[in-house]
Amino acid sequence: MKEYWTSLASLLGVLAFCQSLMQSIFPPELRFAFLKFFNRVFHLFSSYCYFDITEIDGVNTNELYNAVQLYLSSSVSIAGNRLSLTRAVNSSSITFGLSNNDSIVDTFNGVTVLWEHVVTQRQTQTFAWRPLPEEKRGFTLRIKKKDKTLILNSYLDYIMERANEIRRKNQDRLLYTNSRGGSLDSRGHPWESVPFKHPSTFETLAMDPIKKQQIMDDLKDFAEGQVFYQKTGRAWKRGYLLYGPPGTGKSSMIAAMANYLGYDIYDLELTEVHSNSELRKLLMKTSSKSIIVIEDIDCSINLTNRKKNSSNASTQRSYYDAETRNGSGSGSGGSGEEGGNGNTITLSGLLNFTDGLWSCCGSERIFVFTTNHIEKLDPALLRSGRMDMHVYMSFCNFPSLKILLKNYLGYEVEDIDEDVLKEMERVVDKAEMTPADVSEALIKNRRDKEKAIRELLEDLKSRGERNVKDGKMRGGSGNLTELEVVEEQEKRAIDSQNGDDEDHDEEEIELEDNICKTRED
Repeated sequence: MKEYWTSLASLLGVLAFCQSLMQSIFPPELRFAFLKFFNRVFHLFSSYCYFDITEIDGVNTNELYNAVQLYLSSSVSIAGNRLSLTRAVNSSSITFGLSNNDSIVDTFNGVTVLWEHVVTQRQTQTFAWRPLPEEKRGFTLRIKKKDKTLILNSYLDYIMERANEIRRKNQDRLLYTNSRGGSLDSRGHPWESVPFKHPSTFETLAMDPIKKQQIMDDLKDFAEGQVFYQKTGRAWKRGYLLYGPPGTGKSSMIAAMANYLGYDIYDLELTEVHSNSELRKLLMKTSSKSIIVIEDIDCSINLTNRKKNSSNASTQRSYYDAETRNGSGSGSGGSGEEGGNGNTITLSGLLNFTDGLWSCCGSERIFVFTTNHIEKLDPALLRSGRMDMHVYMSFCNFPSLKILLKNYLGYEVEDIDEDVLKEMERVVDKAEMTPADVSEALIKNRRDKEKAIRELLEDLKSRGERNVKDGKMRGGSGNLTELEVVEEQEKRAIDSQNGDDEDHDEEEIELEDNICKTRED
C-alpha cells in the first residue's frame, strides 16, 4: 500500500513538472491562439452554426429572450421530467418553461432546430446603476448552416408574433381612461388602467344573429388584414359607429368586441382633454391591438351638425370658426375658454385624431363612437374612413328576445309554450322595449320562471297597445318599419353633407381672404 501512494505521488509530481514546462514553453497567448484556431477548424467542418440570445443586452432586457422563453413554453410537454412554472403580472394562467440547462427540439417549415437554456453563475459584478442578476441566462440556438437564411429571415419573426399572441391570450385585458385634467400618473403616462372583467360576448349579446355575424366577420377580417392594409396603402385601423336608443346594448357591444378580439379598451373622456395637441398625445400613448372608445359623442363636446347650427344662428359663421367647433360642451356662447372648462378641442382636431396622419401612429386599432342621436352629428364624422361601419342598436326584436330568455332563464325555444311564443313574436316589435328593459323584467323574477314569462308578455302587450294608440311606434308613425326608420335617420344625417359641400368651399375661400387681410394689416 505504501508503494502505491509513493508511485501516485511520483506521477503527480511528473504531471506538475510537465504542466509547468508546457506553460513556460507555450505562454497563455499562444495557447489561446491555438484554441481559437482549433475552434475555427472545428466550425469549418461542422454542419451546424450557433446563436446566443442573452437575457440582458448590456443593461437593457433583451426582448427576444423573453419572446423565445414564452414561445418555448407553448412547445414544452407537461410530461417532462423538470419544468419551470411562471405566472406573469395581470395574467390568469400559468405557463410552463424550460428549466436550467435543458434543451428542446422545435420544427419550423420542415427545418429542425435545437434550443438550449443556458444558465451560469456570473463571475464578477461590475459597477452598474442597476444591479445585474447573479445568474447569467440565455438561449443557444443550433441550426444547420444551410438553413441559416430561412431561420434568420422568418423563424425569429414568427417567434415574436407567436409570443405576442400568447402574451395577449394569457394576460388579462385592461380598461384605460385618460387622467383627469391631463395629469400624468406615477410612471408619466396619461392613462390610468384597471383590469377589464366585463363578461359580455357575442353569444350573450341580445342582437339579431345575422347582423351579429356580419360584425364578427368584419372584426375577424380586420384582425387578420395586416397584409391587405399594407398592400392597399391604408392605415391599419377601422371605425365603428354604434347608435340607437339608450339601453340597446352599445356598451355591451364594445365589451363583446374587446373579448372577441382580445384587445384592451381606451375609454376617452373628451371633456377632460383641453386641446388638440393633448388629444394627439393621448393617441400616441395608446397601444396597438386596442379599441379607442368615445361614448355619447353628441353629449361630450359641441360636434353637432353645422348645417343645423347655421340655420338657427342669426349670423352665418365660418366652418373654421373656433366658436362653431369648440369643445365647450354647449351649442352657443363664446370660445372654449369662456365655456367654463377650458376645452378647445375642434372638429378638425377630432377628425385628424380618427383619420389624419396622427391616426396611423400605431397599428391594429379600432375607433368606436356611440350616440343616441345620429342626426345630431356632423356629417364629416360619419363618412367612410372615419366611421366605416354604422351599426344600429335597435329595440328588442324576437331573435334578441329569445337570446335574453336563454341568458336569464335558461329557456330554449322548445321550453316555452308555442302559443306564448307566437304572442311574444306578434307584440315584441310594437312594444319597442329595449334589451335593458327586457333584462330587468326577467332578472326580478328569475326565481319564478313562469311568472317572469307571464309578466314579460303582459308588459309587452301593454306597451305595444299604448304605442299603437299614441301613434309613437317607429318614429311617430305606426306604419314605419324599423329598417325604414334606420334608413331615414342615416339619410337625414349623411345626405346633409351634400348640401354643405359648396358652402364649405365658399367658407374656405372666405377664410383665406380673411387671413390675407390680417397679414396685410
